[in-house]
Amino acid sequence: MAFNPFIFVVLTVSLLPSFTLSRTLLSETTTHTNLDVSASLQQTQAVLNFGPQTLNSLDQQQQLEEEVQTLTYPNASYFSVQLHPRARLYKTPHKDYKTLVLSRLERDAARVNSLTTKLQLALHGVKKSDLLPVQTELQPEDLSTPIVSGVSQGSGEYFSRIGVGKPSKPFYMVLDTGSDVNWLQCQPCSDCYQQSDPIFNPSDSASYKPLSCASSQCSSLDVSACRSNKCLYQVSYGDGSFTVGDFVTETLSFGNSGSINTIALGCGHDNEGLFVGAAGLLGLGGGPLSLTSQTKASSFSYCLVDRDSGRSSTLEFNSAPPADSVTTNLLKNSKLDTFYYVGLTGMSVGGQAVSIPTSLFQLDASGNGGIIVDSGTAITRLQTQAYNSLRDAFVKLTQHLPSTSGVALFDTCYDLSSQRSVKVPTVSFQFSDGKSLQLPAKNYLIPVDSSGTFCFAFAPTTSSLSIVGNVQQQGTRVSFDLANSKVAFSSNKC
Repeated sequence: MAFNPFIFVVLTVSLLPSFTLSRTLLSETTTHTNLDVSASLQQTQAVLNFGPQTLNSLDQQQQLEEEVQTLTYPNASYFSVQLHPRARLYKTPHKDYKTLVLSRLERDAARVNSLTTKLQLALHGVKKSDLLPVQTELQPEDLSTPIVSGVSQGSGEYFSRIGVGKPSKPFYMVLDTGSDVNWLQCQPCSDCYQQSDPIFNPSDSASYKPLSCASSQCSSLDVSACRSNKCLYQVSYGDGSFTVGDFVTETLSFGNSGSINTIALGCGHDNEGLFVGAAGLLGLGGGPLSLTSQTKASSFSYCLVDRDSGRSSTLEFNSAPPADSVTTNLLKNSKLDTFYYVGLTGMSVGGQAVSIPTSLFQLDASGNGGIIVDSGTAITRLQTQAYNSLRDAFVKLTQHLPSTSGVALFDTCYDLSSQRSVKVPTVSFQFSDGKSLQLPAKNYLIPVDSSGTFCFAFAPTTSSLSIVGNVQQQGTRVSFDLANSKVAFSSNKC
């Protein structure tokens, strides 16, 4: 699983404690903002103590919030489920925060490699038949050789609570806007990893139905095979993890806000690699097999709470974006329909535009370039030239802060061990329609240990593809208006 502070989804906005983050949407005349060093370091200690003991309180909270949803949103077209940080569900095996961060960064790198490889395969016209020879009869184990066909599930760091089957049984599922195929672990298991919920048993569900090899859903898979006229699927990830099993349809339930029948998903009997905690994955990309496409959702939104927080938020379908949102165009790549591209034109530091050629963020006619919004990648990746300009502008305005050596992919770090709060220059995204989104300080200066080392949370990439990661999205409700090809960002809406 790629790095990223995995987080589950589980809350109702009206019930959440108010956030004390600085507003992300501010005038460009604001040149500096405060970073609460003490609060960030306290969370680095707290996250190591999260674990399964929180599950009962989460389920109680969800039951209460679902009752509120039923009263508040009687319209069946509106769906909402809870989102949680992964650390709250599954206790980390790491003994200190720095080793946890290094592990996350390693998995994050695997995810980014997988995203860029998926794009390159599409750009070069590589078909699924080139990845795996077509065969008429295969056992699940015959499909277990990892290939790159999507994103690293391990980097999907937020979990949603979804009901599967009839009668419905709840499962924690990874939230991933960078992939399309939905799947969960199923009995009988030839190889299943540890998850928090009991493994799904198809024989307990009246709505479970295998898909035929001739079905449109089966033909939409990147990698598929056939056994006794039943469709088999395989999804493999950049870190070598994979899931193999039967491709079926099932009923999915969204708390008390409704359910949808005949959703195509993978019933995985062999699931190996760095998966842990969640029962499977919800693909929220733009492809035909994604949950959003299958439900014909006109829009969806999520708000990702702080990566080390015990709080939770919501994943919502067909809800209106907040009135104060910063809205820009949502772009599509004709070569690959999974990714959500945005019209970013530049960035600013301390209220001043950084000298970055606009072309570095543009998606060209051949499908190269562009910048996507991804819930599963943690650290924002920018083309090297853009990153260097951004970093240099930030370093120029932080000469008052004591610098220290870099950590892993971070080359710009500071020793804030003697500080309780520091003033740092603002960092903003500039969009093609002239609007800007200012980030809270904690979304670009993050702790990498518990002793006070903070690093500038951007990284360079040699790929033409840039990625807005979830560290930069924290505390912001990101709303995808699929019907009108718009994406909206609104701060402090978790």
